[in-house]
Amino acid sequence: MIEIQDLTFIYKDEKKPALQDIRLTIPEGGFLGVIGPAGAGKTTLARAVSGMIPHHYTGDYYGSVTVNGMDTVETSLEDISRLVGMVFQDVDSQIISPVVEDELLYGLENFGIPREEIPQRIDEALQKVGIADLRERAVGSLSGGQRQKVAIASIIALRPRILVLDEPTGELDPRSSRQVFSLLKELNEEQRITVIIIEQKIMLLCEFARQLAVLSEGKIVRQGDTRDVLAHAEELEALGVNCPRVTTLSRAVSVKTGEEQPVCLNLDEAEAMVRRLIS
Repeated sequence: MIEIQDLTFIYKDEKKPALQDIRLTIPEGGFLGVIGPAGAGKTTLARAVSGMIPHHYTGDYYGSVTVNGMDTVETSLEDISRLVGMVFQDVDSQIISPVVEDELLYGLENFGIPREEIPQRIDEALQKVGIADLRERAVGSLSGGQRQKVAIASIIALRPRILVLDEPTGELDPRSSRQVFSLLKELNEEQRITVIIIEQKIMLLCEFARQLAVLSEGKIVRQGDTRDVLAHAEELEALGVNCPRVTTLSRAVSVKTGEEQPVCLNLDEAEAMVRRLIS
């Protein structure tokens, strides 16, 4: 569904490429986590997939990004946005309405959704994100985490085929963060919505994402299945990427015992490994 070929992008008035020679294929129904140190180019990659580059952010652009057969350079941002929904890292720059319900309504009306469908879409999106009780609240009265949920709900209500999320749980507590990831998993598995997510909560990300792409200095330095990428934990940590503690544990056990242990992605796998060693 998404094909990126030899993408290099340099922001206007900048000399150093924000992205360089990016090659990445994301199939329909994929769930990709994007990780890397600060300044690695993660947000720029999200902007390129969503079409904001080159339509909103200008600069020197080389290579191509194709989304569902559409070249993002040749296709209008409006047409891309009907397929790709993006949740920004700075949600305050995304929310424009004073009331929660109006924020969801604004996007639906702009997309020409039939009026008889709108109430149901709003109800479903608010329920899925867990903010039905905020429907009539003023956006200005909400916490940062609540505003993030509003931004996510407004995109989900549009029912895009691709979701691009830039650190969507940055303002959320652990319980709400897991709720968001569980929702993304449900949309991915039940509706085959393609999910691309940039996230600093690495353990939570690795529990849900099936593939990872690691960026450093604008380049993809490693990509593949999550477990395969985390098998190179030393390389990732040298780049400034923190690996899940359970992954660090499985690596330490391998060194200590002299027996290669499977890379652990979550607490259940780590517990199973420890029980197996004890027995």
